[in-house]
Formats: sequence, C-alpha cells, structure tokens
Amino acid sequence: MTLSELRQAQGWRGCADDDLYYRCGPFIVQLRTRLADTLDLLEQFYGPCWASRDPAVAHFQVEINSASGIRRWWRAQAVFALDGLHPFEPFPREHAFPLLEWGLNWSIATRAHRYLMLHAGALERKGQALLLPAMPGAGKSTLSAALAYRGWRLLADEFGLIRPADGAIVPLPRAIPLKNRSIPVIREFLPDAFLGPVFPKTRKGDVAHLRPPLPSLERQIEPAHPRWIAFPRFVPGLRRPQLKRLEKSLGFTRLAQNAFNYRLLGEDGFTTLVRLVRECACFSLDYGDLDAAITLIAEITADEPR
Repeated sequence: MTLSELRQAQGWRGCADDDLYYRCGPFIVQLRTRLADTLDLLEQFYGPCWASRDPAVAHFQVEINSASGIRRWWRAQAVFALDGLHPFEPFPREHAFPLLEWGLNWSIATRAHRYLMLHAGALERKGQALLLPAMPGAGKSTLSAALAYRGWRLLADEFGLIRPADGAIVPLPRAIPLKNRSIPVIREFLPDAFLGPVFPKTRKGDVAHLRPPLPSLERQIEPAHPRWIAFPRFVPGLRRPQLKRLEKSLGFTRLAQNAFNYRLLGEDGFTTLVRLVRECACFSLDYGDLDAAITLIAEITADEPR
C-alpha cells in the first residue's frame, strides 16, 4: 500500500501511539508524529512510496513532534529524535518538515556504512548513471533537479550510495532541498513541477523542497551502474558551460574529499572508490545556465568513452 492509499483508507492524521513505516530508497523508516501538517507534506512528496502501519523491521526509528512544556505554546518548537535520542537542538515549530528531512539525512550519514556515501547528486538514463559530487553551495541540487525533469531518473540529490560488492549506485530519491537563490531559478525553470512551501530563515537560509518525479519514486529499488562523474560548480553569469576532462588520479582525490565515510570504510572504501573512478569518465563542469549545462551533459553522455 502506498502512503497516499494508507492515509485515504484509514484517515490517519497522526496519533501519539501510532507508527508509520515507509520506504526511503533501500531503507525502511519508522516515523512517529502528531503533526498533521508534516504528514500532509510527507504525503505530497512521497505519496507513491510503500507505507504501512503494521510492525515492520525499520532501519531508522525517528520521531518529529512539538516540544513539550511551555515551548509547545510559546514560541513553539519542533524536536527530532532518533531511537529516542535528540541529536539536534529544537527548531521553530514551523520548520518541522525540513527538520525531519535533515534529521533523516543525518541518520543515514551516521549509520548506513554498508555503502560508500558520496555527497553527490546521482541520475540515471538507459541504465547508466551520472554522479555530480560537490561541496555545499556548488549548485549540485539545482542541476540535479533540472536533469531529473529533463529525461534523467533521479537516484539521489544528497547521497550517492555506492554498493561495495558490485559498484552499483543504490537509489535514494528524496525531496530536493533548494536554498535561497535556487528557489526562484527552479520555479522559473520547472513551472509545472511541485515545489513545496518556502521555509524562511532556517539555519541554512530560505529552503523549499522539490518533489521527485513519479518514475524516480516508483523505481527507487532499481540500482544503476555509474558511467560518468562531473564535479559541478555554479558560476553566476557564465553563459557557456566549461567542461574539462580530469585525470583519474584527480578524480579519485576529489571524490574522496566528497565522501562521508571514505576513511571509516578503510580498505573497502579505497577499493570501491578505485573501481568507481576506473569505470567512469571524470570531468569538471562550470555552468551558469541550466539549459546550456543540460545540453552539454547530453552531448558528453551520448557515447562518451571512459
């Protein structure tokens, strides 16, 4: 049953003792919340995903609720919990949904060490995947969002999950958090896509979430094989994108710098990263115009030798 079907069938609005289980890529999330508005947004973004209220094995047991005591009413706050522990300070109550999304990201980053985790967008077309590793602020999410609605399947925006056993990218399609100037850019570029409410003045600035395309959610357990790696960098005012092929050694170094758990995985991290670089063509990509960047990416991925 999907999340939307579950809510329609049972009219579930959130109760103190009710748990919701839903799929998030390779993970099952157990969520407890009494916040109806957060459930509404969860359904808007992840309605087609598998969900259940029956007990299931969960990888992450999370809770998002209002703070207790006076903070429930005066300058109301929202709190996030993982396995009953509170890893973050409370957020303003109106920021409950981004807190849930960031909290789940943190949970994955700190516990999902059976994968090599890259800070990267990941997209697939015809079974082959493009990785977009980048540091925060480089335009990775904006470019990933644009490609996801221009013929590519969104595998991930935040986490490129690499399976060490075979080097495949395991999908983790999530709502894409757009920040500050990226919000009007994507609103204009993708006028028909669903862009959620703007959460102003969060700890990361103004944030709005873009819903993943339906096929990306429907195929979120279908892995892809990496073929290209492009390190994007947004350069305001740059009309013609600049692409440069990178030596494999430099690609390896830059990937290691964009990995959450490369050192933690030790030899497995090293061998997985070596395999990834050997099997992919590596580029740097400076862009200032989304249409031009998408056109160039289409050219280099048409029949690019490794």
